[in-house]
Amino acid sequence: MATLSSFNISARRYLGNKTKLLPFILNITNKNCKNIRSVADIFSGTGVVASAFIDKTIYTNDILQSNYFCNVAWFSPENYDKDKIKFLLDDFNKYDKNENNYMRENFADTYFSAKVCSKIGFIRESIDNLKESNKINEKEKAILITSLIYAMDKIAATCGHYDAYRKNAKLVNEINLTLPQFYNKLNINNQCFNKDANELIKEIYADLIYIDPPYNSRQYSDTYHLLENIATWKKPQVFGVARKMDRSMIKSKYCSNTANDTFINLISNINAKYILLSYNNMSTKGNNRSNAKISDEVIIQSLSTRGEVSIFSQEHKAFSTGKSNIKDNYERLFLCKCR
Repeated sequence: MATLSSFNISARRYLGNKTKLLPFILNITNKNCKNIRSVADIFSGTGVVASAFIDKTIYTNDILQSNYFCNVAWFSPENYDKDKIKFLLDDFNKYDKNENNYMRENFADTYFSAKVCSKIGFIRESIDNLKESNKINEKEKAILITSLIYAMDKIAATCGHYDAYRKNAKLVNEINLTLPQFYNKLNINNQCFNKDANELIKEIYADLIYIDPPYNSRQYSDTYHLLENIATWKKPQVFGVARKMDRSMIKSKYCSNTANDTFINLISNINAKYILLSYNNMSTKGNNRSNAKISDEVIIQSLSTRGEVSIFSQEHKAFSTGKSNIKDNYERLFLCKCR
């Protein structure tokens, strides 16, 4: 069996990724939050913020199944067989055919070469077959899907998202799955959810609830539709140049004109000692699609109904697709000590 290289949780290109802001987030919570035993990251994305609290009970949530599977892989306390995972990844990497399947039919020579599409389709179908025949459990399935997602992200002909592919880009003809760098000690009470955050918040308690909602009108379901298609593997019809499927069921209200009301509802239902909101100061500095959907007035007023609010800021250059160079951008943390 070939030696597999590995990857860590932050190895994905992802809009709003907070990897570089972890020291800032931890500094604020360590100085201002006492007796934190449980943390809920209810817009978890890649799960990188949750990973900073790996010694606590962690609750993750994301509306996208592609992120949910990754969170299960990283944080679920379910047992898994590491040797089995290595064997399966090695076996997948040996695939070298040009078979037709859903992936090749719909995505050949767009984000990936036709040959790579054959391999992606074969691997994803194999994962479901393994699960249905009880040869892998839910966590092992999530680990395999996560390995596939990270491998795809590494070679995709994109600018870091799937709103479009780079035309005339040189497509690589190989994709290799690697091994996640697992966390050794996970709290047995960790849970991962795939729900609307406003509904989930009515069901859970955590000492610290971290909130990092979408900032603007750019829907994550549009940006990462292809990875979501792979994760759900329902083989839907796709359309348009970008080859998107119907995403109406996974659109976020935080990207629409109802964002303020949705946020107010969320805050009113939180059950926690502390609420920590991450929200930058884009306000109206960019174009209409980039501008913040939730106003500072609504943020401060909503949080103030729950307790004492402090605001912390740090200069931060946000991830972009290279078309914008917005200056004086600050990442801000709004900390509410709940009454």
